[in-house]
Amino acid sequence: MNPQPPGSTAHGAEPTHTSQPSSKAARWRLAGALWLLGLPGVVAVVWALLPPLAANAAMFPLPLWAIVLLSGLQTAVLLALAVGVGVWLAPRVGLAAPAVSAWLVGQPVGPVLRAQWLPGVLGGLAGATWLWALSRLAPEALKPSDPGSAMPLVVKLLYGGVTEELLVRWGVMTLMLWLGWRLAQRGKGRPGAGVVGVAVVVSALLFALGHLPAAQAMAGALTLPVVAFVLVGNVAFGLVAGWLFARRGLEAALIAHVLAHLLSHPLL
Repeated sequence: MNPQPPGSTAHGAEPTHTSQPSSKAARWRLAGALWLLGLPGVVAVVWALLPPLAANAAMFPLPLWAIVLLSGLQTAVLLALAVGVGVWLAPRVGLAAPAVSAWLVGQPVGPVLRAQWLPGVLGGLAGATWLWALSRLAPEALKPSDPGSAMPLVVKLLYGGVTEELLVRWGVMTLMLWLGWRLAQRGKGRPGAGVVGVAVVVSALLFALGHLPAAQAMAGALTLPVVAFVLVGNVAFGLVAGWLFARRGLEAALIAHVLAHLLSHPLL
């Protein structure tokens, strides 16, 4: 293999950090930090599921506490797998979590974030505008009859903004880019723009498909308007987040996703 030099990115952007995890201990520290970063989102989404689970507790073969525990453990394990994949493969294809990596080795985080915050903020503004525009076009089946049943903001921020990015961008997109790099370039050189683009698109599509079960639960059925709305809406933002990850680093995608939910929430 011929991985990119530390500090480079898959698109050839300006370096955003000076350190990549180079030892097993450093990789374990990065994995632990990222897993802990995504864990509050796991707790938040399980907490949000408590009311519907409690309402249907009589239908479950296990006690409510066991259902809740298993649900949380399942998501936490998936998060651990995604984090592990990213920590293992990201340095090989020029992807990184530069701010977290800098913090773990005692380097200043501010200079690293300066290269990420503006693209992240612009991505968040674009995402919030997109979410607001989409909400005007949402199928009736996806509009909650009771506004109080909508997903709490804390879940959108912690799970949607952070945990989803670790699962989809850090885990899935990194894996897609590594596979494309190995297949198209035999693992040599830095991933080309076409390989990066395919990884961004595929991960955005998978990100969108992952929202279909929740849409089905809300709408009752996956009709064509519901599927089209969910796919178009989420693929578009997935492309933005994927580009930010490839170009600037994981934290830029995190900033954009969190900010998109934060700014759009009062408007929806």
